[in-house]
Amino acid sequence: MQPDRILAGIVLMLGFCITAPLIDVASKLAAATLPVGQITTARFVVQAVLMAPVCLWLGHGLRIGPGLAWALMARAACLIASTYCFVAAVAVMPIADALAIAFVEPFILLILGHYLFGDAVGPRRIAASVVGFGGALLVIQPSLVTFGLVALYPLGTALSFALYMLVTRSLSRRMHPVPMQYHTATVATLLCLPVMAAGAALELPTLGLRWPEGMAWLWLAGVGAASAGAHMLMTWALRFAPSATLAPLHYLEIVSAAALGYLVFDDFPDVLTWTGIGVIVASGLYIIHRERITAREGSVVAPPL
Repeated sequence: MQPDRILAGIVLMLGFCITAPLIDVASKLAAATLPVGQITTARFVVQAVLMAPVCLWLGHGLRIGPGLAWALMARAACLIASTYCFVAAVAVMPIADALAIAFVEPFILLILGHYLFGDAVGPRRIAASVVGFGGALLVIQPSLVTFGLVALYPLGTALSFALYMLVTRSLSRRMHPVPMQYHTATVATLLCLPVMAAGAALELPTLGLRWPEGMAWLWLAGVGAASAGAHMLMTWALRFAPSATLAPLHYLEIVSAAALGYLVFDDFPDVLTWTGIGVIVASGLYIIHRERITAREGSVVAPPL
């Protein structure tokens, strides 16, 4: 692979790490006046509207191909759950704290990949997963005291997103990533709307509807726009550089999330939270390192006899 393409992929991935926390900032600002379910739905509505012309511009149709509907529905459901849990968390928690807990997702993905797909998982990676989850507990424990059970919402995000990644892994073999994003957003919108209607009818506080006022319109649009932009950056980054090169850079998202949380909300992780973040990042990087070694060993071809 050409060095300039790898460099382009790295730059795009860094763009993702800067853009992705903007989703959380916009969500937290919107959650001050709007229900969590409404923010979740707005993300997919805006994302679908923005992705439709991109699909057409790149020559992709807007129809769902045969045999893809159920997989897209599963992918959308996982992403809805992941988004809802994280928006509910950042509505009351600092963004960096919630994101740090959600970063146990690679460890959950490792275990699910083993049991669902038969991926080989050695004792070193299992140990790293246990250590990484211990790091998450360093963040969760004081958050539970301060914020209550809402501190567990990021774990729901981690589990849902791990399932989302597994569905994506299967779907990516049959579908281009750009229409995949458009169709996922469209299907997620169709799934969210009846739930929102039921929530409004039952007057559920987190699933109801409230007319946005003033800047709330901007925050809702920002959630969808930042989601579309961030995922497009990651999609194109993976087209230029291998995932093994880009995966370690993903942890820089915690740094940008902490910076934005401090600048916008005056939130800054304490020493214990930074310690937990350090443990999670170190464990995740070690798992990535072991994945690279395993992939390298699996690619070695035995010499002819």
